[in-house]
Amino acid sequence: MKKRLLMALVAVLGVIVVADACTSAIVSGKLTANGRPLMWKNRDTNDLNNRVERIVAHDGLMEFVALFDARDLQDTAAWMGFNEAGFAIMNTASYNLNGNDGVKEMDREGELMRYALERCKTVDDFENLLKTLPKPLGVEANFGVIDAQGNGAYFETGNYKYVKFDLADATSGILTRTNYSYSGEKDKGMGYVRERNEKALLAPHIAAQDITPATFTEELSRTFYNAQLGKDFTRSGDNWIVDQDFIPRRISSASVVIEGIVPGENPRLTTMWIALGYPPCAEVYAVWVGQDGVAPELTGTTADNHSVQCDKVNKRKEEVFPVTRGNGKQYLNLSKLYNNDGTGYCQTLKLKNLQAYKRGYEEIAKRRAIYNKGKKKH
Repeated sequence: MKKRLLMALVAVLGVIVVADACTSAIVSGKLTANGRPLMWKNRDTNDLNNRVERIVAHDGLMEFVALFDARDLQDTAAWMGFNEAGFAIMNTASYNLNGNDGVKEMDREGELMRYALERCKTVDDFENLLKTLPKPLGVEANFGVIDAQGNGAYFETGNYKYVKFDLADATSGILTRTNYSYSGEKDKGMGYVRERNEKALLAPHIAAQDITPATFTEELSRTFYNAQLGKDFTRSGDNWIVDQDFIPRRISSASVVIEGIVPGENPRLTTMWIALGYPPCAEVYAVWVGQDGVAPELTGTTADNHSVQCDKVNKRKEEVFPVTRGNGKQYLNLSKLYNNDGTGYCQTLKLKNLQAYKRGYEEIAKRRAIYNKGKKKH
């Protein structure tokens, strides 16, 4: 059986998809407003046309929902997702683990994550997968995972080995990663300033133990704070700023939070909250496993496999980054997001998104009641 699984992964990994950067966090339930763990990823990638798809259970594999690139017509690489068992996974690209190990076939993180979503139920299952898969893996990444038992961990994973950082060992109740690994070569990699931004913005919420999914989609992914400069440009009044070392970046394609469950709840209550497209211009949607769990506008329904919602948000983004000649793409028109008239995209979308969260939690309550009713019948 193990041999067949390994051969299947080797076949899947034959398709190479470019890895992405990102800013991310795993949060213990002791720091959240409702006691449920959270896993967040602000995705940075050159593949800006993203979509969400439900992959149905088949051939003994589990159903799951995940973020995919539009150009990935066969859904080979999942960039963040969760399955019917309440297991969830994400990654951030790392650039200080493998060194010059000579492995040529790389950037297989998304394929590995799809493989895990179809098979893993727990954090331990994923660790066992890393131990038993044939090497080299063709990856250099920080894989973040949570499960229905409330466990969480980052696995800093290279071609031949990994180092586990368990959420249970984090005295602060939170783990963060960008584009370097703590166990990797010192001062190599990227994302050092973004991680400092993240920690500074989360500090008051950690102290208050009031972190919610909206903390990430409505605050961190829409805030232009730069820790190196010690300045928050978000409401600075500047019309133009240089897009450098903020959490939301020109290459940000989604802000995704997976909200787990408390032990004993039905794993199908696991919820993915997603701002698809450039996060400062995006609406928030709730996503679940199941036939009606993914809004059609999030899926690849156009002729080129794009998401209608992502296309809409990318069109707004063109107003934020309107200069295309020379180095113009590095210049951000902040007034399109925040302005004194209150007409910026971040300002007008905030109320709409908070209402989306309200409706989403009302739907979760309905689903919980149905699942609890089903329990009593047995």
